[in-house]
Amino acid sequence: MNTEYTIVHTSWQQHQADIRNIRLTVFVEEQNVPLELEWEGGDENYHYVLALDDKNQAIATGRIGADGHIGRMAVLKHWRNLGVGRAMLTAIIKYAKQQNIPRTFLNAQSSAITFYEKQGFNIISDEFLDAGIPHKTMEKII
Repeated sequence: MNTEYTIVHTSWQQHQADIRNIRLTVFVEEQNVPLELEWEGGDENYHYVLALDDKNQAIATGRIGADGHIGRMAVLKHWRNLGVGRAMLTAIIKYAKQQNIPRTFLNAQSSAITFYEKQGFNIISDEFLDAGIPHKTMEKII
């Protein structure tokens, strides 16, 4: 498998089908998040990043709101542990800096906390359940 990919900045309106497919695969199918919780509405209000493979197929996505809330970070299984998530998060943080967003925050699944800590995020909450999955809120001051 070729492991080359590109990170692009986009919107829900431009890449809705790709973003939807990745989130359905990762959150709904793999992690059993109920469909109604995954589509809470408001997707069009976020700035998205999308990772595309060398054939221009979407392999990962993430988003950030104007308030600095990062969410819905998802990487397709075959592309995990190859730096894609880190590259997307770096692109999101760079975008936040460009938008003069002073603080980013996210609700990290407990299994992903180490990943986010390595990217400079700090835990700021106790563990809580979201869609039945343990999470902690983390932040990064920019």
